[in-house]
Amino acid sequence: MANDPEVWFLTGSQALYGPETLDQVATQSQEIVDKLVALSALPVRVVWKPVLLDAAAIHRQVLEANSAPDCVGLIAWMHTFSPAKMWIAGLDALQKPLLHLHTQAGMALPWSTIDMDFMNLNQAAHGDREFGYIQSRLGVPRKTVAGHVENPAVRARVEDWARAALGRDELRRLRLARFGDNMRDVAVTEGDKVEAQLRFGVSVNTYGVNDLVAVVDAVADDAIDKLVVEYADLYDVAPELLPGGERHESLRYGARVEAGMRSFLEDGGFGAFTTNFEDLGGLRQLPGLAVQRLMADGYGFGGEGDWKTAVLLRATKVMAAGLPGGTSFMEDYTYHLVPGEEKILGAHMLEVCPSITSSRPSLEVHPLSIGGREDPVRLRFTADPAEAVVAGLSDLGDRFRLTVNEVDVVEPDEALPALPVACAVWEPRPSLATSAESWLMAGAPHHTVLSTAVGVEVLGDFAEMTATEIAVIDADTTARGFQRELRWNAAYHRLAGGL
Repeated sequence: MANDPEVWFLTGSQALYGPETLDQVATQSQEIVDKLVALSALPVRVVWKPVLLDAAAIHRQVLEANSAPDCVGLIAWMHTFSPAKMWIAGLDALQKPLLHLHTQAGMALPWSTIDMDFMNLNQAAHGDREFGYIQSRLGVPRKTVAGHVENPAVRARVEDWARAALGRDELRRLRLARFGDNMRDVAVTEGDKVEAQLRFGVSVNTYGVNDLVAVVDAVADDAIDKLVVEYADLYDVAPELLPGGERHESLRYGARVEAGMRSFLEDGGFGAFTTNFEDLGGLRQLPGLAVQRLMADGYGFGGEGDWKTAVLLRATKVMAAGLPGGTSFMEDYTYHLVPGEEKILGAHMLEVCPSITSSRPSLEVHPLSIGGREDPVRLRFTADPAEAVVAGLSDLGDRFRLTVNEVDVVEPDEALPALPVACAVWEPRPSLATSAESWLMAGAPHHTVLSTAVGVEVLGDFAEMTATEIAVIDADTTARGFQRELRWNAAYHRLAGGL
């Protein structure tokens, strides 16, 4: 992610208004920025830029934004009237996300004092329509937000866009390490890594598992000792794993894997990674605890070599930074199909992120009936109840599709004393049947990202910025309507991409 991420605020006008009016335009534009910053919880700095009056200045400003490493997007507002032909060259060159803020300086009209001077100064109502036209004429991807910045709903939508811009910016520089290949004969974890780099910017490369093993085996004992102490501070460690316990060596090896994996990722500048239980090389355990703790620190992860889910998880972690709730790798595992009580139990072999719980996880060791290695250590907990989304990224050959389901995470109906892994239980909207049918029609993956921190608005903005198809399953979805939407989407994306 950019070191000091910022969005640039561009204001459009034209020279014919004269210096007195343009001074007022600049002052009021800065006031809008000040209000936006003071009243919002924006995850980026907002940088005001001088009012743009001609095509050359606009084009130059856009080129500067394109090349500025910390600029993750632009907000544009036509304070008065900025003839849109002036914007053609600039918008045609634009490579950063754009938000068109359709606002005006004052929230309320001063009815009793309105005169032509006021009208000349406050022309966004039609100036922004001119700007909207040229964006549509050029096919510029953007988000449009209408209303005054003192309106909390307006600020929330700007904040969501800014978070999506951070996610998009992160992927432009993301490096992902695959430890081994994906699970054999599995279709959905395959994908076009070249197209992913063209579309998102992420670099996906494979490393031999024993490249990781060499780093794991070289971890010093004092680094392991330090992690063991940290585990005891943060988690309820099973007695057999504590120093002196009969399984303490299992915990020490889990700590060794974490220290080695963290070192490998940090040294290589990786922000996401995958593992595969079929390809463990010289690892004695399938990494469980290590993966969970790395995810909690913001790394993207995908099981069985699923690099697309690892990419989505990292982007979502970045977009969710600083918000309440959490974000985790997830998998729809099994159903509760009692009529009127339908729920999904989500889990994975080991790798669920503790950011989705506020409880103190337990640290345990149990057999894993797959992979053929030593019993792995893992954190065990249940996700907190909350509104959430479940999202999955799939490669359809000619495009990527992001499928998103709004859900409600709930408490399990009963305790799960025999389930040896972390889990989440949720009720999908509008119902389990419609949700599952729609998900299957979409060809969405079984590996997903569960987030109680960000919602559909942020993911929708992210999809727009990355030219990714999005299919949303929510309280209003019907299976028949969703099927029609998928067909319309297919036609649109194939036409938009060229036949």
